Amino acid sequence: MKIGIAGAGLLGRLLALQLARAGNKVTVFDPANGPEHRVAAGWTAAGMLSPMAELETANLSVFEQGVCSLALWQGIVSELQDIAPSHPVMFKQMGSLLLAHKGDEGAAKRMIDLLAHKTPSHYAEHAPQAMSSEALRSAEPAIHTSGSAWLLPHEGQIDAVQAMTAMTVAATTLGVTWLWNESVTSLSQGVIKTTKQDFQFDWVFDVRGTGAKPDLQVRGVRGEIFWLHAPNVELQRPIRLLHPRHRVYLVPRDSNRIVVGASEIESEDRSPISLRSTVELLAAAHSVIPELAEARIIHSETNLRPALLDNLPRLESQDGITRINGLFRHGWLIAPALVAQALEAL
Repeated sequence: MKIGIAGAGLLGRLLALQLARAGNKVTVFDPANGPEHRVAAGWTAAGMLSPMAELETANLSVFEQGVCSLALWQGIVSELQDIAPSHPVMFKQMGSLLLAHKGDEGAAKRMIDLLAHKTPSHYAEHAPQAMSSEALRSAEPAIHTSGSAWLLPHEGQIDAVQAMTAMTVAATTLGVTWLWNESVTSLSQGVIKTTKQDFQFDWVFDVRGTGAKPDLQVRGVRGEIFWLHAPNVELQRPIRLLHPRHRVYLVPRDSNRIVVGASEIESEDRSPISLRSTVELLAAAHSVIPELAEARIIHSETNLRPALLDNLPRLESQDGITRINGLFRHGWLIAPALVAQALEAL
């Protein structure tokens, strides 16, 4: 088939990769200046694959899509390694940790009780497992807290920047055409219209995120992250700090880097990171790992997560067109499952 994809973010690159591998002729449109122009929200994400932790704010469908996507990511990363061996992608599934400082037990208990209440019995193995201070020290010696800790045993992580790049290289190798600096003005059955001309396809996909306005009532939710270089800190698993006011995470990456994030602000402001977020996020990270006091801030970034009114994803297909949007803060967690669902329908 001749396929057109509007949007070269996470969903667009996943779709291009899967469709091209199946033998389709794929063209991708995006207003970005090129494949490394970091406009899409997928670039900024920490890449936490945490269906259980996200169940705090998501529904059971998002949780199940996340569980499915964890298995799919394993296959996708293996495929990327075969097609684009010069662009490795870090993928781990060693679980993640929930932490609460002493004095924050109330907020932590509410979170743990909520997860237990929302977890179906047949997913009991995903439930948080309480850890003793000795077990925590053995698993992650860099963490210092006199509070409580829980292990989410089946969760994982992926390096979002590496994956975005590798998917582009692999899809290009498979014959995908990328039309950069092409702003899509509208889509209809089998047609993508840009500011320059109209293009005809057998099928089109609209995965433009916040760029889908005004065709879709989607809003941007601001997120902010830091990259720290911390050569003296050994961290194996992503960490979420359960705090009455903040939901702070620390995610290890290769080359002694740690990603710290992320604020969730109802604003479509793309300006640089704020002083408040800088103080709150980094102070919270330091409270968990004191050795981060000597870490170096090597990068900060802001971006907009695409969200619908209910903060839940939406997939709609009709003859000639499929729309996927509203992944909110669950993009890397559920994207493979949504793509698989869309292609199955197609």
